[in-house]
Amino acid sequence: MAPWPEVEKPETNNYIGDSSKQNQNMAGKEGENHKGNVASVGNKGEIQPAFSTIALIDETRPEEDPWALPELQDTGVKWSELDRKGKIIRVLYGIGKFIMLLGLLYMFVCSLDVLSSAFQLVGGKAAGDIFKDDSVLSNPVAGLVIGVLVTVMVQSSSTSSSIVVSMVSSTLLTVKSAIPIIMGANIGTSVTNTIVALMQAGDRNEFRRAFAAATIHDFFNWLAVFALLPIEVVTGYLYHLTSVIVDSFQLESGDDAPELLKVITDPFTKLIIELDKSVINAIATNDESAKNRSLVKIWCVTESNVTLQNVTIPPSENCTSPDLCWTEGNVTWTMKNITETEYISKCRHLFADSDLPDLAIGLILLALSLLVLCSCLVAIVKLLNSVLKGQVASVIKKTINTDFPFPFTWLAGYLAMLAGAGMTFVVQSSSVFTSAITPLVGIGVISIERSYPLTLGANIGTTTTAILAALASPGSTLKYSLQIALCHFFFNISGIILFYPLPFTRLPIRMSKTLGNTTAKYRWFAVFYLLICFFLLPLFVFGLSLAGWAVLLGVCLPLFALFMAVVVINIMQSRRPHSLPEKLQNWDFLPLWMHSLEPWDNIIMSSLTFCGKHCCGFCKCCKVNAEQEGAKDKQLKTMEVYENTIAMADEGGRRAPAAACVEKTGTNNTAL
Repeated sequence: MAPWPEVEKPETNNYIGDSSKQNQNMAGKEGENHKGNVASVGNKGEIQPAFSTIALIDETRPEEDPWALPELQDTGVKWSELDRKGKIIRVLYGIGKFIMLLGLLYMFVCSLDVLSSAFQLVGGKAAGDIFKDDSVLSNPVAGLVIGVLVTVMVQSSSTSSSIVVSMVSSTLLTVKSAIPIIMGANIGTSVTNTIVALMQAGDRNEFRRAFAAATIHDFFNWLAVFALLPIEVVTGYLYHLTSVIVDSFQLESGDDAPELLKVITDPFTKLIIELDKSVINAIATNDESAKNRSLVKIWCVTESNVTLQNVTIPPSENCTSPDLCWTEGNVTWTMKNITETEYISKCRHLFADSDLPDLAIGLILLALSLLVLCSCLVAIVKLLNSVLKGQVASVIKKTINTDFPFPFTWLAGYLAMLAGAGMTFVVQSSSVFTSAITPLVGIGVISIERSYPLTLGANIGTTTTAILAALASPGSTLKYSLQIALCHFFFNISGIILFYPLPFTRLPIRMSKTLGNTTAKYRWFAVFYLLICFFLLPLFVFGLSLAGWAVLLGVCLPLFALFMAVVVINIMQSRRPHSLPEKLQNWDFLPLWMHSLEPWDNIIMSSLTFCGKHCCGFCKCCKVNAEQEGAKDKQLKTMEVYENTIAMADEGGRRAPAAACVEKTGTNNTAL
């Protein structure tokens, strides 16, 4: 052990000083070389002052913003450090990854198409039956939730819109009654990207951003409906505006609407399943013969022939012309045009020769499409994480997320809206586009603030597609289909005017961030939200609407008033708590389970743990992930040891400082 340095006249001032001065000295010496400190002690022969580290305990590490875009660091070898062979290999790897990404995106879009077909097989006939009750459809609230439920069942707003057009053209439904259904279809179509966001639940921060990006679409649609449906019921502005526009045109039926993405995906998806969507329309228009028909298309090539044939008619039926009727004994004959369908070629999909019912085929396709969808999404996220690193990621993020300089800052959002509308027009589906940008937001390439105008643009893009499809309708349905498509278009335009131009009106961003924080902490709440918003709540309102207006208003109005009161009190608790009575300044007077998700989380997680131990081994991976996250949290709370120069001088000859081996985790850790 090295001898202590001799000190003849120690001065107390060297040991006792102002605490603030000591802290400044500490801050000044943090960056110095520790070996220099030890040498200084040995050379001068003085005991250096002992600095207090108590103040370090109270220092708090600045909280990281969970919504800030992460820096995707490039951990590979720099391009300049590679030789010729390494550069060639890296270029080939890049090309291979790009081709793989295109293939995964293709499979992702195809799986969404098959998923829609599966939902139609499972619930398509039920969706057609829902539309049959005319008395319910005349209720705008019931029409709204019917639009939500039917679109969720068939996973396609275009399918539900085509059903509505068929009913309007058949005089089973008026355009005024169809407008709330179109609003509901706008809500139901956003369920797809919400399901896609669930696939990124493995990482908390990725899930936080991805789920917020998916639900920003939901919140915009719900807020637009809450604001515009009462206005439409009272004034009918959408109906009158679109009537004026449609009546001002000289309409003629045109060619088929362009199908850009379908040209690429149909050759593959038609090898899996093909549906006869006219069956759902026939059920909705009260065609009893359609109930026993299968949605699975068996014959793809048919030919219809109209021939004039002799047929018998009941004696009581009058003939249109005596020349076309004659009687032979007790039988009356006439001549009529008879349409005969000749079946030429069968379809080539997997279930063309299957005897399985529609429900069984739908469940099989549902499971397979969800499996492919999840696998593609996980692979796309992994591939993007490996590609979007370093300078490439920074260029893409700057291009997408950077605003224009003042005074043109506002222009970037509207350009993003145009880009979203254009991309949605290309892929012919808002669900496909929003589902594609959801993982990009999750990994931090696109910000939440930028995803909002992109999503609004997708809403506009899908309505322009519907307008083109309406213009290609036959003459009998052209007017109604175009008017309904225009109602959809102006509904989205009105919602954008209400909830985008001014920053403080962009409520969906704040609401989605709040929900994202909640689901990042309690991941099961995402499934709960999905079930409540898209299934249980619409079913509850639909059930009440069957009982009549009196029951619907008697139950929903008090619940809605209570909900709004809770929202207002929550806002005042966070901003102006002193304006509230003392008891309402917090929710502590209620039982814990009524104002906190913690008790519910304990119950659900304990149930999952029990299931993992006794039911199956599937939850072991969840347990491992939870243990790893717990270990990370403990690591962040590990106490940090700072070097003591006196102890180093005492032990300097025998060992290296132990503190040098301790990894620093932050300034908010306890110091010894």
